[in-house]
Amino acid sequence: MKNLLLSFFVLLFATACNSKENSEIKKPNILFCIMDDASPHMSAYGYDWVNTPAFDRVADQGILFTNAYTANAKCAPSRANVITGRNSWQLEEAANHVINFPEKFKTFPEVLRENGYVTAKTGKGWGPGDPGTINGETRLLIGESFNEQKTKPWAKGMSGEDYAANFEQFLTQTGKDKPWFFWYGAREPHRRYEYGSGQRMGGKNLEDIDSVPAFWPDNEIIRNDMLDYALEIEYADSHLELMMESLEKRGLLENTIVVFTSDHGMPFPRCKAQEYEYSNHVPLAIMWPKGINNPGRVVKDMVSFIDFAPTFLEVAGIKYNESGMHSSPGISLTDIFYSEKEGQVNPERDVVVIGKERHDYSRPDNQGYPIRGIVSNDYLYLYNYDISLWPAGNPEIGYLDIDGSPTKTEILRLFRTGEEDKYWQWSMGKRKVNEEFFNVTKDPECMNNLAFDPQLSELKKQMKSRMEKILKEQKDPRMFGNGDIFNTYGYSNDQGWNYYERFMAGEFTIEDTEWVNPGDFEKEPLD
Repeated sequence: MKNLLLSFFVLLFATACNSKENSEIKKPNILFCIMDDASPHMSAYGYDWVNTPAFDRVADQGILFTNAYTANAKCAPSRANVITGRNSWQLEEAANHVINFPEKFKTFPEVLRENGYVTAKTGKGWGPGDPGTINGETRLLIGESFNEQKTKPWAKGMSGEDYAANFEQFLTQTGKDKPWFFWYGAREPHRRYEYGSGQRMGGKNLEDIDSVPAFWPDNEIIRNDMLDYALEIEYADSHLELMMESLEKRGLLENTIVVFTSDHGMPFPRCKAQEYEYSNHVPLAIMWPKGINNPGRVVKDMVSFIDFAPTFLEVAGIKYNESGMHSSPGISLTDIFYSEKEGQVNPERDVVVIGKERHDYSRPDNQGYPIRGIVSNDYLYLYNYDISLWPAGNPEIGYLDIDGSPTKTEILRLFRTGEEDKYWQWSMGKRKVNEEFFNVTKDPECMNNLAFDPQLSELKKQMKSRMEKILKEQKDPRMFGNGDIFNTYGYSNDQGWNYYERFMAGEFTIEDTEWVNPGDFEKEPLD
């Protein structure tokens, strides 16, 4: 009897150990791929002038999201939304660009590390800015960097980091004993591009582009610029393709969540750094062979970047309210993963709130350009809080909120020669009204402002009211008369302080400014 009881307890203990071990094994790995500056120009969305087989595979074997948005269309604040699960206006100085990351806000990769995950990254992580230190060591907001492996990129301007080889090195070093989170931060399609590379190296033709957005002129210069942008997207996609092949060879793909997105829209005028459809609407596809039901679905739920943190903690078996992170208004995407439905899965995912404060060093007294907005499946409402300001930055220092590019230069040329000023007005001119309201289903380019259409006044009022209700619940300082606090937050380097005043005093020259082309500056101040 004693031997029988002993055998029983040994078996019970072994079963418990195996259950614990199995529960650890069942925790999924996470490969989070985020491009730098891409709108939803993937072939899975029907764009024939861009070829993205890796993104398309993730969509085909997982879920293609048609309504994914970042809350803030600029690198650092957008990425802060991802890693904290909070909107910009909930992150104090992390609402801005080029900042010191606030010590008080914990990130989900830090939580994953505390709970047995190995976390790492290659390429661009959070930034630009200073992540701060912990115990004298640089704070790992995401994880250890793997950037040693180099390669020859397809064109000038692309990164020489071999993202796929760095991921392979990470997998070899990590082994199979622990679950992992890996951040692949492609630096593409961030500018600058090698002009004409889309045609020369990508085999593309100008006529491949079915339409040029109405807010740019349609000519050879702009089409070339778009094709060069497409080539950069394809380069980022090619590395994900290699990463997935590596996961397959190792037998890891089945229980790995693969996410592919971009931090915000394309680096062109009226896109990146603004709050229009081309600014905040991003590509998103997610696959997880072991966890997503009915793969191949197309889902139109309104999804925000703040949804990633609660999703990843949930699948890792970590309770958000016990993680040490500040509360998140985001909603875990697992309801969509485990559903069989496509189209609108969760009726409550019907809007996303967006906004911006200060981006680059582009205005006197370190001022930003405050906007808040709300977007649904059909409509986008925006409120510009101070239309006396230049939305793309002051002209005399080069419209710094627009990256230097052939498209920007062409728009400025047409404006200065008097040939056409409408493109300048749409991208660089001051807003004429505080409110903007667009039907993004019929008008994704946001050209027709419906804010003063009497037939839509009630709908506009409802959306504004809902936006402000959500912002008040999230304690947005701008809802309580304290919005100017965002202009008081510092920069992570000395150059940013009073950049406008120092530039105008001759402390900086055009050659010192890396964000703009020499010809972007207006020689005479514009009213």
